[in-house]
Amino acid sequence: MNCKNCNNNLRDSQKFCDECGAKVIQNRLKPKVLAQQVNEQFLCVDNKFLRTFIDLFRTPETVIIGYINGTRKKYIDVIQYFAISITLVGFQVFLMSTFFKESMDFGSGFAEGFNASSAKADNPFKDIDFNSINNYQGLIYILTVPFSALGSWLAYYIIGERSYNFTEHIVINLYYSAQVIIVTALLTILFLVLGLNYFVISSIIYIPTFAYLFYVLKRIFKTTFWETFARFLLVMAIYIGSFMIIGLLMLIIVIIIGVAIHK
Repeated sequence: MNCKNCNNNLRDSQKFCDECGAKVIQNRLKPKVLAQQVNEQFLCVDNKFLRTFIDLFRTPETVIIGYINGTRKKYIDVIQYFAISITLVGFQVFLMSTFFKESMDFGSGFAEGFNASSAKADNPFKDIDFNSINNYQGLIYILTVPFSALGSWLAYYIIGERSYNFTEHIVINLYYSAQVIIVTALLTILFLVLGLNYFVISSIIYIPTFAYLFYVLKRIFKTTFWETFARFLLVMAIYIGSFMIIGLLMLIIVIIIGVAIHK
């Protein structure tokens, strides 16, 4: 018998491949088998998702540093965990665009006011549908990870804390971002059901996400409150600064394209 994942030779009694670690599947795929796999991965008390979610709050350093150091079976892989969070965002966006369109009313008013701020003929933003930006939340989350990783890596590099390279800082920020995205999406869905405006929800959730980043940095680097606070401010300065630079470049490009189109 060979492993169906890596083609390694297996004994008939083996339950896991000793080469790639994959579980040996001998039963045909049936509804009962599929239901059992879903239960093991997401529903049972001792599943990886729940364990990862809880421990990223309780002991984030165990999950993140463990993954960096090679512990890959106890918790959900960082890429898979981030993919789950993006999938949940897609579900949130679907609900908002299908059942909770009124939750974006403030966004519509903002867009109208923004367009009215200058003559429509000269305004390069007049054709932008600001509500449609919500549909690209998943992509926005993906694009922010390299910037947050740059912020944390560069901040700690500057002060001489170089325990983790840039790639490992990406892992730190992927786990952090995925946790924030999952919590944000779940709370957003809950608050939308309760009838709150989306922008009110965003304001409520915004500050705790930064508090959680502070907590993650403190636990991972094992620094005092004030040491962590100083590093956190430096991380945020680099993070916001890099976004402002990219945002300014994008603004210039949009204006140039807008002017060229209207000539």
